[in-house]
Amino acid sequence: MRILVLNSGSSSLKYRLFARVGDAPETLDQGLVERIGEPGGDAPDHAAALRHVLGRVDLTGLAAVGHRVVHGGTEFTAPTLLDDTVVAAIHRLVPLAPLHNPANLTGIAVARQLLPDVPQVAVFDTAFHATMPPAARAYALDAELAARLGIRRYGFHGTSHAYVSRRTAELLDRPPERLNLITLHLGNGASACAVSGGRSVATSMGLSPLAGLVMGTRSGDLDPAVLFHLHRVGGLSVDEIDELLNQRSGLRGLAGDNDMRAVLRRRAAGDPAAGLAFDVYCRRITEYVGAYLAVLGRLDAITFTGGVGEHSPDVRAGALAGLTGLGITVDPERNRGSAPVISPPDAPVTVSVVPTDEEREIAEQVRGVLVGDAG
Repeated sequence: MRILVLNSGSSSLKYRLFARVGDAPETLDQGLVERIGEPGGDAPDHAAALRHVLGRVDLTGLAAVGHRVVHGGTEFTAPTLLDDTVVAAIHRLVPLAPLHNPANLTGIAVARQLLPDVPQVAVFDTAFHATMPPAARAYALDAELAARLGIRRYGFHGTSHAYVSRRTAELLDRPPERLNLITLHLGNGASACAVSGGRSVATSMGLSPLAGLVMGTRSGDLDPAVLFHLHRVGGLSVDEIDELLNQRSGLRGLAGDNDMRAVLRRRAAGDPAAGLAFDVYCRRITEYVGAYLAVLGRLDAITFTGGVGEHSPDVRAGALAGLTGLGITVDPERNRGSAPVISPPDAPVTVSVVPTDEEREIAEQVRGVLVGDAG
């Protein structure tokens, strides 16, 4: 069974072709089309990028195409076979994810056009978080207005949190349904998730991927009155505020650089702006870890993943510093070596590093739809 996974970002297209061999899918081909629509980029638009991918990948025996779709709203809480009705519903959700869903929809449209006889399946970033209880997803707004406009906490990075939470259970050799975890997906985008019994019960991103942790260019949590102040006193328009919070905030706003590697180099050289950016970034993670421990009541493990989470010992140590009293500690030598387990052997809470694999998770969910055991 061959499955092609398409992961369309706002300016990139990652693809991966899987074949089922034994108990796990094997990668046959993969690649990345970058800087789509930008000067000197790999493709002028997402349609051209996808046509390029489909022209070079061996599609012999292709069973299905799996599409990452960022926002599924309340309609989609599981991987879903695509048809015209489903595509129309995803179009209606564009206002909730204006930077991402249009790129996802372009990939879907071109793939359906060029591969009309191949099943197409949408896998939603938001779906894993559909298990959050009402108190975790509701905002304290006028209830009728919130319901009418779809304003609630949805959460994102769901495929990553789902994959990593299962892999953590395997690492600990314990069934997922008996574990309480906090998974930390730290990359240019970043989010935390509290997972109880294999189900998401809280997550840091909200209506959009802007909320929660400090990110490469996104602010994460801030006082909503900041927006009013930016408009009334700063004179910024709504579009300018949107661009500021999504593109010129986070690490970039604090230190002028959205790459954590560069921030760490500058911090090591004594740059105060980089030092502050690092401290704010780690403190926000610490606050969420403490909050989610309280939500879960009992914590078995914390797992770091994503580009920063997997590769930065400094961030891992900084994010968990001072939590020894809660049973959370990091062994410096294990941490420097990015071992699978970076906590001491006798630590009450296991701290682990698990590489994420969102494309593999999407392929597994697509296979579940095809064989009838999705969800």
